[in-house]
Amino acid sequence: MNNLLLRPWQMTDATPLVEIANNPRVYQWLRDAFPTPYTHSDAVQWISHAGKQQPPENFAVESNGILVGSIGFVPGTDIYRRSCEMGYFIGEAYWGSGIATEAVRLLTQYICTLPNMVRIQAKVFSDNYASARVLEKNGFILEGTHQQAVFKNNQLLNEQIWVKLTPP
Repeated sequence: MNNLLLRPWQMTDATPLVEIANNPRVYQWLRDAFPTPYTHSDAVQWISHAGKQQPPENFAVESNGILVGSIGFVPGTDIYRRSCEMGYFIGEAYWGSGIATEAVRLLTQYICTLPNMVRIQAKVFSDNYASARVLEKNGFILEGTHQQAVFKNNQLLNEQIWVKLTPP
């Protein structure tokens, strides 16, 4: 398998991040808040933001010394404070290589070390079969489907909620 590492973002990641993120085939599976086109300035802002998080919540995905994607989570607040939402993307050139599956495994392990975290969820557009499969391979279960909950690329799409409960 790949020599895969989740590591803190570095400013030297800005250029390769732009190359990965500025791809319509990657963007089609992300929320519209994700900038497109993705500029060098967007990358620098993201890296700066991620570097301020304590504990870290967002990581560069590195395979064999090369930046190949991004993975992270957003902790819940208020009544959802013991839950988090995971998200990730991998550069198209690396699709189908097992990198996303391994990155999700590593981030899940990290989240399980955080105090009081009991639920990890990931939201997937229903036609993103590859991402659903990544989650399934990592022991996530399909909890439910929100019908026509997503409006992306001028289409109404269903959204799947995949969940993994952390060990007590």
